[in-house]
Amino acid sequence: MKRLLTSLSFIFNLTFCMAQQSAPVILVAGQSNADGRVPIAELPAELKTFHYCQWSYGSGDFETATGQFSPFSPRVAKPKIEASWGFDAVVYKKLEELWQKPFYVIKHTDGGTAIDPSCKASTHGLYWSADTAFLNHTTSASHGGKSLLKAFFRQIDDCLPNLPKGYDIKCLIWHQGESDQPAADRYYDNLKAVIQHLRQHLYEVTGKKKYLRLPVICGTYAKNSRQRSQQVVDALYRLAADDNKFYVVEAEDLTLLRDRLHFDTRGAQILGERIFETMKEKSIIK
Repeated sequence: MKRLLTSLSFIFNLTFCMAQQSAPVILVAGQSNADGRVPIAELPAELKTFHYCQWSYGSGDFETATGQFSPFSPRVAKPKIEASWGFDAVVYKKLEELWQKPFYVIKHTDGGTAIDPSCKASTHGLYWSADTAFLNHTTSASHGGKSLLKAFFRQIDDCLPNLPKGYDIKCLIWHQGESDQPAADRYYDNLKAVIQHLRQHLYEVTGKKKYLRLPVICGTYAKNSRQRSQQVVDALYRLAADDNKFYVVEAEDLTLLRDRLHFDTRGAQILGERIFETMKEKSIIK
Protein backbone atom coordinates (compact mmCIF):
# COMPACT_ATOMS: atom_id res chain seq x y z
CA MET A 1 0.00 0.00 0.00
CA LYS A 2 2.81 2.38 0.90
CA ARG A 3 4.49 1.69 -2.43
CA LEU A 4 1.19 2.29 -4.25
CA LEU A 5 0.66 5.61 -2.47
CA THR A 6 4.21 6.64 -3.29
CA SER A 7 3.66 5.83 -6.97
CA LEU A 8 0.38 7.73 -7.05
CA SER A 9 2.03 10.69 -5.37
CA PHE A 10 4.82 10.65 -7.95
CA ILE A 11 2.34 10.57 -10.85
CA PHE A 12 0.32 13.40 -9.32
CA ASN A 13 3.40 15.54 -8.80
CA LEU A 14 4.66 14.81 -12.32
CA THR A 15 1.28 15.71 -13.84
CA PHE A 16 1.12 18.86 -11.75
CA CYS A 17 4.61 19.92 -12.80
CA MET A 18 3.84 19.29 -16.47
CA ALA A 19 0.72 21.43 -16.19
CA GLN A 20 2.72 24.14 -14.48
CA GLN A 21 5.32 24.08 -17.26
CA SER A 22 2.76 24.37 -20.06
CA ALA A 23 3.64 27.38 -22.22
CA PRO A 24 0.58 29.52 -23.00
CA VAL A 25 0.23 30.81 -26.56
CA ILE A 26 -2.07 33.61 -27.75
CA LEU A 27 -2.93 34.19 -31.41
CA VAL A 28 -3.76 37.74 -32.55
CA ALA A 29 -4.98 38.77 -35.99
CA GLY A 30 -6.91 41.50 -37.79
CA GLN A 31 -6.47 44.96 -39.22
CA SER A 32 -5.29 48.35 -37.94
CA ASN A 33 -6.93 48.48 -34.51
CA ALA A 34 -5.43 45.08 -33.75
CA ASP A 35 -2.13 46.19 -35.28
CA GLY A 36 -2.07 49.32 -33.10
CA ARG A 37 -2.36 52.99 -34.01
CA VAL A 38 -1.93 54.81 -30.69
CA PRO A 39 1.26 56.95 -30.71
CA ILE A 40 4.03 55.47 -28.59
CA ALA A 41 4.40 58.89 -26.95
CA GLU A 42 1.09 58.12 -25.24
CA LEU A 43 2.14 54.70 -23.99
CA PRO A 44 1.29 54.44 -20.27
CA ALA A 45 4.27 53.89 -17.97
CA GLU A 46 3.04 50.44 -16.91
CA LEU A 47 3.17 49.24 -20.54
CA LYS A 48 6.77 50.24 -21.20
CA THR A 49 8.40 47.21 -19.61
CA PHE A 50 7.57 43.57 -20.25
CA HIS A 51 9.33 40.63 -18.61
CA TYR A 52 7.58 37.46 -19.82
CA CYS A 53 5.85 38.13 -23.13
CA GLN A 54 7.63 36.77 -26.22
CA TRP A 55 6.16 37.49 -29.64
CA SER A 56 6.40 36.76 -33.34
CA TYR A 57 4.98 39.62 -35.40
CA GLY A 58 3.94 39.52 -39.04
CA SER A 59 2.10 42.13 -41.10
CA GLY A 60 1.12 41.28 -44.67
CA ASP A 61 4.39 40.99 -46.60
CA PHE A 62 6.42 41.82 -43.48
CA GLU A 63 7.64 39.12 -41.14
CA THR A 64 10.23 38.95 -38.41
CA ALA A 65 12.94 36.27 -38.35
CA THR A 66 11.21 33.09 -39.49
CA GLY A 67 9.67 31.23 -36.59
CA GLN A 68 11.62 33.22 -34.02
CA PHE A 69 10.29 34.92 -30.90
CA SER A 70 11.65 38.08 -29.31
CA PRO A 71 10.76 40.06 -26.17
CA PHE A 72 7.57 42.03 -26.74
CA SER A 73 7.99 45.73 -27.37
CA PRO A 74 5.09 47.69 -28.89
CA ARG A 75 5.62 48.59 -32.55
CA VAL A 76 3.99 48.19 -35.95
CA ALA A 77 5.35 47.55 -39.43
CA LYS A 78 3.88 50.63 -41.11
CA PRO A 79 6.34 53.28 -42.37
CA LYS A 80 6.22 56.57 -40.42
CA ILE A 81 4.05 55.09 -37.66
CA GLU A 82 6.33 52.29 -36.46
CA ALA A 83 6.18 53.80 -32.97
CA SER A 84 2.58 52.84 -32.24
CA TRP A 85 0.75 50.44 -29.95
CA GLY A 86 -2.68 48.89 -29.54
CA PHE A 87 -5.07 47.28 -27.08
CA ASP A 88 -3.22 43.98 -27.19
CA ALA A 89 -0.33 45.48 -25.19
CA VAL A 90 -2.76 45.89 -22.29
CA VAL A 91 -3.80 42.24 -22.59
CA TYR A 92 -0.17 41.08 -22.51
CA LYS A 93 0.66 43.15 -19.44
CA LYS A 94 -2.29 41.70 -17.55
CA LEU A 95 -1.32 38.18 -18.62
CA GLU A 96 2.19 38.84 -17.30
CA GLU A 97 0.77 39.90 -13.95
CA LEU A 98 -1.48 36.84 -13.84
CA TRP A 99 0.92 34.14 -15.02
CA GLN A 100 4.33 35.39 -13.85
CA LYS A 101 5.99 33.09 -16.38
CA PRO A 102 6.94 33.17 -20.08
CA PHE A 103 4.14 33.08 -22.62
CA TYR A 104 4.07 33.49 -26.39
CA VAL A 105 2.16 35.61 -28.89
CA ILE A 106 1.86 34.90 -32.61
CA LYS A 107 0.45 38.04 -34.17
CA HIS A 108 -0.38 38.83 -37.78
CA THR A 109 -2.10 42.15 -38.39
CA ASP A 110 -2.25 44.49 -41.36
CA GLY A 111 -4.13 47.79 -41.45
CA GLY A 112 -6.90 48.40 -43.94
CA THR A 113 -7.35 44.75 -44.91
CA ALA A 114 -10.66 43.07 -45.72
CA ILE A 115 -11.85 39.48 -45.83
CA ASP A 116 -14.02 39.78 -48.92
CA PRO A 117 -12.07 40.17 -52.21
CA SER A 118 -14.86 42.40 -53.54
CA CYS A 119 -13.62 45.13 -51.15
CA LYS A 120 -11.17 46.65 -53.61
CA ALA A 121 -9.67 49.17 -51.17
CA SER A 122 -8.06 46.42 -49.07
CA THR A 123 -4.39 47.29 -48.49
CA HIS A 124 -2.13 46.14 -51.37
CA GLY A 125 -4.94 43.87 -52.53
CA LEU A 126 -4.36 41.53 -49.59
CA TYR A 127 -7.27 39.59 -48.08
CA TRP A 128 -8.12 37.34 -45.14
CA SER A 129 -10.47 35.35 -47.35
CA ALA A 130 -10.90 31.61 -46.76
CA ASP A 131 -12.71 31.21 -50.07
CA THR A 132 -11.40 28.06 -51.78
CA ALA A 133 -11.19 29.64 -55.24
CA PHE A 134 -9.25 32.62 -53.85
CA LEU A 135 -6.83 30.43 -51.90
CA ASN A 136 -6.26 28.13 -54.86
CA HIS A 137 -5.14 31.03 -57.03
CA THR A 138 -2.76 32.84 -54.72
CA THR A 139 0.04 32.31 -52.25
CA SER A 140 1.02 33.73 -48.87
CA ALA A 141 1.21 37.52 -48.60
CA SER A 142 4.59 37.08 -46.96
CA HIS A 143 5.84 35.29 -50.08
CA GLY A 144 4.53 37.53 -52.83
CA GLY A 145 0.90 36.45 -52.89
CA LYS A 146 -2.36 38.01 -51.71
CA SER A 147 -3.46 35.72 -48.89
CA LEU A 148 -3.15 37.03 -45.33
CA LEU A 149 -4.60 33.77 -44.03
CA LYS A 150 -1.82 31.76 -45.68
CA ALA A 151 0.74 34.22 -44.28
CA PHE A 152 -0.70 33.77 -40.79
CA PHE A 153 -0.72 29.97 -41.13
CA ARG A 154 2.87 29.97 -42.41
CA GLN A 155 3.90 32.10 -39.44
CA ILE A 156 2.15 29.76 -37.00
CA ASP A 157 3.73 26.70 -38.62
CA ASP A 158 7.19 28.26 -38.43
CA CYS A 159 6.72 29.22 -34.78
CA LEU A 160 5.31 25.97 -33.39
CA PRO A 161 8.60 24.01 -33.49
CA ASN A 162 10.28 26.82 -31.52
CA LEU A 163 7.78 26.74 -28.67
CA PRO A 164 8.52 24.84 -25.46
CA LYS A 165 7.11 21.31 -25.37
CA GLY A 166 3.66 21.25 -23.86
CA TYR A 167 2.59 24.57 -25.36
CA ASP A 168 -1.12 25.37 -25.15
CA ILE A 169 -2.81 27.68 -27.66
CA LYS A 170 -5.39 29.50 -25.57
CA CYS A 171 -7.37 31.54 -28.08
CA LEU A 172 -7.47 33.85 -31.07
CA ILE A 173 -7.96 37.57 -30.40
CA TRP A 174 -9.47 39.09 -33.54
CA HIS A 175 -10.30 42.68 -34.44
CA GLN A 176 -11.25 43.38 -38.04
CA GLY A 177 -14.28 44.29 -40.09
CA GLU A 178 -14.00 48.01 -40.78
CA SER A 179 -12.65 47.35 -44.29
CA ASP A 180 -15.44 44.85 -44.99
CA GLN A 181 -18.07 47.57 -44.70
CA PRO A 182 -18.81 47.40 -48.48
CA ALA A 183 -19.48 43.65 -48.15
CA ALA A 184 -21.13 43.75 -44.73
CA ASP A 185 -23.93 41.43 -45.84
CA ARG A 186 -21.34 38.67 -46.34
CA TYR A 187 -19.33 39.26 -43.18
CA TYR A 188 -21.00 36.50 -41.17
CA ASP A 189 -20.19 33.83 -43.76
CA ASN A 190 -16.71 35.24 -44.43
CA LEU A 191 -15.57 35.43 -40.81
CA LYS A 192 -17.15 32.07 -39.98
CA ALA A 193 -15.12 30.52 -42.81
CA VAL A 194 -11.90 32.19 -41.61
CA ILE A 195 -12.37 30.80 -38.10
CA GLN A 196 -13.25 27.32 -39.35
CA HIS A 197 -10.19 27.37 -41.60
CA LEU A 198 -7.91 28.41 -38.72
CA ARG A 199 -9.28 25.80 -36.34
CA GLN A 200 -8.95 23.06 -38.94
CA HIS A 201 -5.38 24.11 -39.72
CA LEU A 202 -4.39 24.03 -36.04
CA TYR A 203 -5.89 20.57 -35.70
CA GLU A 204 -4.02 19.32 -38.77
CA VAL A 205 -0.62 20.66 -37.69
CA THR A 206 -0.90 19.70 -34.01
CA GLY A 207 -3.14 16.62 -34.07
CA LYS A 208 -5.11 18.09 -31.14
CA LYS A 209 -8.88 17.97 -31.61
CA LYS A 210 -9.44 20.63 -28.95
CA TYR A 211 -8.27 23.25 -31.43
CA LEU A 212 -11.32 22.51 -33.55
CA ARG A 213 -13.09 24.46 -30.81
CA LEU A 214 -10.44 27.14 -30.29
CA PRO A 215 -11.96 30.10 -28.43
CA VAL A 216 -12.19 33.33 -30.42
CA ILE A 217 -12.50 36.76 -28.79
CA CYS A 218 -13.63 39.55 -31.07
CA GLY A 219 -14.03 43.25 -30.30
CA THR A 220 -16.64 45.50 -31.90
CA TYR A 221 -16.19 49.13 -32.97
CA ALA A 222 -16.73 52.57 -31.48
CA LYS A 223 -20.18 53.96 -32.22
CA ASN A 224 -18.78 57.06 -33.94
CA SER A 225 -16.22 55.16 -36.04
CA ARG A 226 -16.46 56.30 -39.65
CA GLN A 227 -16.12 52.69 -40.81
CA ARG A 228 -18.47 51.03 -38.36
CA SER A 229 -21.17 48.88 -39.97
CA GLN A 230 -24.19 47.71 -38.00
CA GLN A 231 -24.42 44.70 -40.31
CA VAL A 232 -20.88 43.70 -39.36
CA VAL A 233 -21.67 44.13 -35.66
CA ASP A 234 -24.83 42.05 -36.08
CA ALA A 235 -22.74 39.37 -37.81
CA LEU A 236 -20.42 39.18 -34.79
CA TYR A 237 -23.31 38.68 -32.39
CA ARG A 238 -24.88 36.12 -34.72
CA LEU A 239 -21.61 34.19 -34.69
CA ALA A 240 -21.58 34.33 -30.89
CA ALA A 241 -25.13 32.95 -30.81
CA ASP A 242 -24.20 30.09 -33.15
CA ASP A 243 -20.77 29.26 -31.70
CA ASN A 244 -20.36 28.96 -27.93
CA LYS A 245 -16.60 29.45 -28.26
CA PHE A 246 -16.95 32.81 -30.03
CA TYR A 247 -17.10 35.79 -27.67
CA VAL A 248 -17.90 39.40 -28.52
CA VAL A 249 -16.40 42.25 -26.51
CA GLU A 250 -18.36 45.48 -26.84
CA ALA A 251 -16.44 48.63 -27.82
CA GLU A 252 -19.32 50.90 -28.83
CA ASP A 253 -18.70 53.38 -26.00
CA LEU A 254 -14.93 53.68 -26.50
CA THR A 255 -13.08 56.79 -27.62
CA LEU A 256 -11.11 57.28 -30.82
CA LEU A 257 -8.22 59.28 -32.22
CA ARG A 258 -9.00 62.35 -34.32
CA ASP A 259 -9.18 60.11 -37.42
CA ARG A 260 -12.49 58.73 -36.08
CA LEU A 261 -11.32 55.20 -36.80
CA HIS A 262 -8.63 54.05 -34.37
CA PHE A 263 -8.91 53.70 -30.61
CA ASP A 264 -7.09 56.36 -28.62
CA THR A 265 -5.15 55.71 -25.41
CA ARG A 266 -8.24 55.42 -23.24
CA GLY A 267 -10.14 53.35 -25.81
CA ALA A 268 -7.24 50.92 -26.29
CA GLN A 269 -6.74 50.52 -22.55
CA ILE A 270 -10.40 49.81 -21.86
CA LEU A 271 -10.76 47.37 -24.75
CA GLY A 272 -7.63 45.51 -23.62
CA GLU A 273 -9.00 45.29 -20.08
CA ARG A 274 -12.37 44.02 -21.33
CA ILE A 275 -10.75 41.36 -23.49
CA PHE A 276 -8.64 40.18 -20.56
CA GLU A 277 -11.68 40.03 -18.29
CA THR A 278 -13.57 38.04 -20.94
CA MET A 279 -10.67 35.58 -21.11
CA LYS A 280 -10.93 35.08 -17.34
CA GLU A 281 -14.73 34.99 -17.25
CA LYS A 282 -14.88 32.31 -19.95
CA SER A 283 -12.10 30.29 -18.27
CA ILE A 284 -9.83 30.67 -21.29
CA ILE A 285 -7.08 31.63 -18.86
CA LYS A 286 -6.54 30.83 -15.20
